[in-house]
Parts: sequence; C-alpha cells; structure tokens
Amino acid sequence: MNFKRRQFLVLSSFGVLGLAGLGKLLQKQSTQKAAVKTPSNPVVMPATARTTTSTPILRFVSVADTGTGDRGQYAVAKAMTRYHSQNPFDLVILAGDNIYNNGEIEKIDAVFERPYQPLLQQGVKFHACLGNHDIRNANGEHQLQYANFNMQGRYYTFRRDPVQFFALDTNVNADWKAQLPWLEQELSRSDAPWKIVFAHHPVYTSGLYGVNQVFIKHLTPLFQKYRVQLYINGHDHDYERTHPINGTTYVICGAGAATRPVFRSEWTAHSASRLSFAAYEVYSDRIVLHGINTDNHIFDQGVIPVQSA
Repeated sequence: MNFKRRQFLVLSSFGVLGLAGLGKLLQKQSTQKAAVKTPSNPVVMPATARTTTSTPILRFVSVADTGTGDRGQYAVAKAMTRYHSQNPFDLVILAGDNIYNNGEIEKIDAVFERPYQPLLQQGVKFHACLGNHDIRNANGEHQLQYANFNMQGRYYTFRRDPVQFFALDTNVNADWKAQLPWLEQELSRSDAPWKIVFAHHPVYTSGLYGVNQVFIKHLTPLFQKYRVQLYINGHDHDYERTHPINGTTYVICGAGAATRPVFRSEWTAHSASRLSFAAYEVYSDRIVLHGINTDNHIFDQGVIPVQSA
C-alpha cells in the first residue's frame, strides 16, 4: 500500500557525519506494510514482561498527539491518572502535537493544564518536544517558553537516574546542520546505561505516514553506534511497538486523543488502533513496557534489554 508523507532531503556533505544539513521536501514514498488488521487479543509475552519481583529504578509514561481538548484526550488523561494511583510515576514524555490545530498557546489550559491537572498537582513533570502542528504558531517559540513543557530548546537532553533522554526536533524546518552533530556528541559523552531518544516523527511505522528512509539512513546508525535502546514518537495516531532493530525498539504512542488505522510490518511486535499511552518500568537489566488503553487494560507487554558496551 502506498502512502504520501513529508520527508527531509540530504542536501550535501557535512563534517564527520557526511551531511551539510537536512532541508524540506515533499515527496512520495512507498511503504512496506501488509494490510492486516491488528488482533484484538493482547500479545502473550514471557513471564518477565508480566511480573517482576524487584522495584523499578524509574517509572515513566509517554503519550503524543494529545492537544485537542476533546473527549478522547480526557479519556487517556484519566487512564494515566488511574495508572499513576497504582503505579506512581513523576515523568511524562510528551512527543509532540501538544496543541491542535495550530500550536496556539492561548489554548494551553484546555488542552494541557485541565486534562492533566491531577498529575501536575502531584508533581508529575512533563518533558515535551515540538510536533508539526506546534510550529504553525510562532514556530513553536511560545511552547518552548512554557514552563510546564520543560523544553530546554528545540532539541535537548536530560537525565533521570540511569536513563538519559534526548529530545529531537524532527520538523521540516529543523536545523539538522547543528542538531545532528549535537546528537552524536551528546550520545558519545553519555555514560548512562539507558539511552532513550524521543521526537514527534516516526522512523519505522505501519501507520499512515510510512517509514522515513532519510531517518533510517542518518539517525539509526547513531542509535546503533551509541546503543540507543528506545526511540519514542507520535505523529501516527496509533500504538506500535517494533521488535528490536539493530538494538533499538521503536514505540509509537500517538493515540493520545484520537486514532487512525494501523497495519503490521515485518518489524511489528504489536500494533493497535486504540486510545492509549505507553508505560515503562526501568530496571538495571531491562525496561518493561506496557501499552494501556482507556479501560486501563494492558493490551501489549514487552521487554527491552539493556545493551552492554
């Protein structure tokens, strides 16, 4: 099945990465996905994915494409609050399209502060990145300055216990000439046993937009070289978890307010078109990942192993 999507084009060579920058381009791209609907039953995983006997070092959740202020967003936010009451966490990765339709910061109360008020009041911290809808207003600058999104720039890094997170700007006007060498430098200097990259746009997806061959060419070698175990994104309004691809698991959590159909590809471990968020429990040797819907049902479970040097 063929789909259309936005992509970035390599313009010329640059430094040690062999790039001069990535620019804007609209082009057609074929995607490799079989039109097979996701099975409704949860994936049966090993016992280590379902139960653990130790306490996680860190627990966090991720969600994206949230900022509608509609019923779907409130339903997911309520499920996140219920999960928090039983499995306390203090970090949410917010993977873009934080304010629909055009990133208007004046909507922040309706599309962020009210839906997530119970979590915010309990000290849960959100770390956001910019999506394509967010840059439609002032190029996202108002969101960069909004304190509760905790963005330290269009791309930035922060560390929580054994995990270092790297937020990227994957929009069509992203400054790849600066961002790519920054990413390699930060990955190379990190001694964190867990490295997690998050951004708005997918690398591998069985949803509407299709795989991004430019990202596969220029981002995934860095992920493999520096042992990035997890990439989190939105943009496709669905849930998808891949099998590890050269050591990296790719998780789409873009069903934070609405859904679109999703299919399956050869790399797909589980995909689902349902309102949901993803929850993560970090241990010294593994991350246990759950896909959770608005009924608080765990419909997907997986384990991401740590990669040793």
